[in-house]
Amino acid sequence: MVVAHLLNMLCGYSLNAFGLQPRSIHGLLGIVLSPFLHGSVGHLVSNAFPFAVLSALILTDGVGRYVAVSTVVVVIGGLLVWSFGRDANHIGASGWVFGLWAYLIAQAFYSRSFKRLFIALLVLSLYGGMIFGLLPRHGVSFESHLFGALAGWFAAWLMRPRADSEAGRAHL
Repeated sequence: MVVAHLLNMLCGYSLNAFGLQPRSIHGLLGIVLSPFLHGSVGHLVSNAFPFAVLSALILTDGVGRYVAVSTVVVVIGGLLVWSFGRDANHIGASGWVFGLWAYLIAQAFYSRSFKRLFIALLVLSLYGGMIFGLLPRHGVSFESHLFGALAGWFAAWLMRPRADSEAGRAHL
């Protein structure tokens, strides 16, 4: 993200033209690129710190899990913004951040383990105020926040612990 931002700065922020632009063919590229594009150093920093913390918490379950969660969040969240977002150029990693946030909270709901509950409580104590980012605000892509969070919850549901199907059949 930092390297992309430095490159974007050197280009006079012209790379932001590759952000996510809803319902346009050109905007489809933004599904993957927009999380790496930011409008200012402040915008980058406001995403970078929670991104690093939430990413580190998911990485405790391994790189494969992190890549899977991130892929679901970025692609599904991005497709939802592309389909339903306001006619604007959506840039920034906040959709990804909200997806990681929601994933960590939803994991406690689906797994009901002490570790997951502890992580969810930690996330809520550090970043509970993010809930207000789901509300519409001028100049902010709340759609990225909302759809990123929904995609994160969906990722948790997809990756939830499941009972062994053989054991389940034995009880029928």
